Amino acid sequence: QEQLVESGGGLVQAGGSLRLSCVASGRTFSSANMGWFRQAPGKEREFVTAISWIYPNTYYADSVKGRFTISKDNAKNTVYLQMNGLKPEDTAVYYCATGDLPTAVDAWGQGTLVTVSS
Repeated sequence: QEQLVESGGGLVQAGGSLRLSCVASGRTFSSANMGWFRQAPGKEREFVTAISWIYPNTYYADSVKGRFTISKDNAKNTVYLQMNGLKPEDTAVYYCATGDLPTAVDAWGQGTLVTVSS
């Protein structure tokens, strides 16, 4: 079973940047892609971005296009999320996920908290 471990969350001022990492272990290579969701306090979990394991395809939610960039290192089974121009509304727990995203999730990470102060 795949296990996902995130890192890189923290507190940042509005306009700042953070980089999240997610390492996948025990991969079965059955999942089509890997990506990120987020859940703000009192809100439902929402899709943020995903990247194909095999192809250079990337997908972004409209709310983060032009500010967030997803990338991967297949040799390390690692996906990165570079977040620039952070806004207070980006404050959330960010979850790494793998599967046929965003519609089907095979595994979740434990989440990492990102807090953006105004």
